[in-house]
Amino acid sequence: MGQCGVISSKTVLVFLNLIFWAAAGILCYIGAYVFITYDDYDHFFEDIYTFIPAMVIIAVGTLLFVIGFIGCCATIRESRCGLVTFSAVLLLVFATEVVVVVLGYIYRAKVEAVVNHSIQKVYNEYKGTNTDAPSRAIDYVQRQLHCCGIHNYSDWMNTRWFIESKNNSVPVSCCKPSISNCTGTLMRPGDLYPEGCEVLVVKKLKDIMLYVILAALTFAAIQMLGLLCACVVLCRRGHDPAYELLISTGIDA
Repeated sequence: MGQCGVISSKTVLVFLNLIFWAAAGILCYIGAYVFITYDDYDHFFEDIYTFIPAMVIIAVGTLLFVIGFIGCCATIRESRCGLVTFSAVLLLVFATEVVVVVLGYIYRAKVEAVVNHSIQKVYNEYKGTNTDAPSRAIDYVQRQLHCCGIHNYSDWMNTRWFIESKNNSVPVSCCKPSISNCTGTLMRPGDLYPEGCEVLVVKKLKDIMLYVILAALTFAAIQMLGLLCACVVLCRRGHDPAYELLISTGIDA
């Protein structure tokens, strides 16, 4: 009975270490995805601290590679010191992921206010050229999110670019892809995306932050299971004679 419990705990722990390696890759991918996506929308928010959860989750993913290696070696070699180190680092990572969840909720709540504050400024800086960063950002967002203007296409009428161009049209990035030969003219509003970009940008950024929060919560739960198994193995190693017999038998063999 004792041997079965020890073997079961060790098997689960080794399996969890393999999961940690997989989780490390997934977390790094999520963190990189957040960075890349935020880079496409960075003109719509000025708070660089929004990147903190993504940076932390990449650091956690990198650390999980180390944790998986330590855990596997400690479990296979029956090392008490290694298991203690594994448990301590795992507890540290768990605490870090709790911080990621908290920061994620904080910055997710701030996204709307940050975008509302900066989006008007970005639209006023639009020049309609590919060499201009704000112009590229707006055209990209309007094409990707299928939107036009801040609240709707009529917002373009208040921008400097619209007033100076004097052609009574909006950027062609406002055109629906199903419409051929669309020039963005306001004489044909049916050719343009009816929805504004502000709501969709906020939704996109909130969704990204939600992915980070859910990933951190999921892997925090897995790490708690790993920590529990490590504690079980450590306790049995110190108090279960069957475990000591199992170790000595393995060493003698």
